Amino acid sequence: MPVLGMGGLFFRARDPDALAAWYRTHLNVGGGCVVDPADPPNEWIWQPQGGPMVFAPFKADSDYFAADKAFMLNFRVSDLDSLLAHLRGAGVEIITKPEWDDPVLGRFARIHDPEGNAIELWEQPDHRHPTQGTPS
Repeated sequence: MPVLGMGGLFFRARDPDALAAWYRTHLNVGGGCVVDPADPPNEWIWQPQGGPMVFAPFKADSDYFAADKAFMLNFRVSDLDSLLAHLRGAGVEIITKPEWDDPVLGRFARIHDPEGNAIELWEQPDHRHPTQGTPS
């Protein structure tokens, strides 16, 4: 009886409608959002692209994200630079630190939603050899 993947993420919000709209507008995340335009949108479902997901409880006293928050979201992104430019244009504060980036793990940035929840944006590294796919 294997678990096949995440089926949803549910969390409390002071203004659920406004917060859902913020996620749809700035990150294309939430009900009705799709990554592949060939997928039909559904009012309740976000259709993300398959890929790796980290599931990791943190120590209660971790300083990796705010102590008064029980969770931090992490979204895989395909083009971190263009997303950050979009977010900056919308006035969203962005945090980056050189020590967060790693050639094996990828690049990271942090933003917060309007209710203060941390959102980590993760661009996986391209591990293909630079000459892969080119003729010899």
